[in-house]
Amino acid sequence: MLDACAELVDEVGYEGLTTTLLAERAEVAIGSVYQFFPDKRAIVQALTLRTMESYLQRLDERFSSADLTHWWDGVDAAIDEYISMHRTVPGFRTLHFGDVVDLHLLDEQRDNNGVIADQLARVLTERFGLAGVPDLRFHLEVAVEAADSLIKLAFRRTTEGDERVLVEAKALIREYLHRQVDARTEAVQQG
Repeated sequence: MLDACAELVDEVGYEGLTTTLLAERAEVAIGSVYQFFPDKRAIVQALTLRTMESYLQRLDERFSSADLTHWWDGVDAAIDEYISMHRTVPGFRTLHFGDVVDLHLLDEQRDNNGVIADQLARVLTERFGLAGVPDLRFHLEVAVEAADSLIKLAFRRTTEGDERVLVEAKALIREYLHRQVDARTEAVQQG
């Protein structure tokens, strides 16, 4: 059902999605849909959670690679995977991490991009030892918001993502985080 939901979201958008369309596409009785999901929001939430797990799994695979030697490599990998998912994962270009449906779809207390920032902070801290960086989570949340907006712009311009916008997004995020992470880490080490 979740695969059918992803396909339909790409075709008709979130607003056009109905449980009836989903049942037809998934070739199940409407009662089967309601057996697992009370409404379309719950279906999309389940799809979004699956997508989030897939994103984190992709990052874990990239982070376990020996090719990542600096924290920026991890940020770069996170951005690349987000772009790749826009291009390859059905439903992702429309739903992202659920903000189209609800800014708090992944967690009632934090907005969706905040959840992503928390996960990135966890992974970057584990892989690159950034635990001592003051306000790391805050700076990652700002970076995630900026990257998310610019990547959405790139995919509004062309279906594969306007490469000029994507390059600029990465440069902007790199410069911002360099100023916030490297400069502060150096100051803490010297002070």
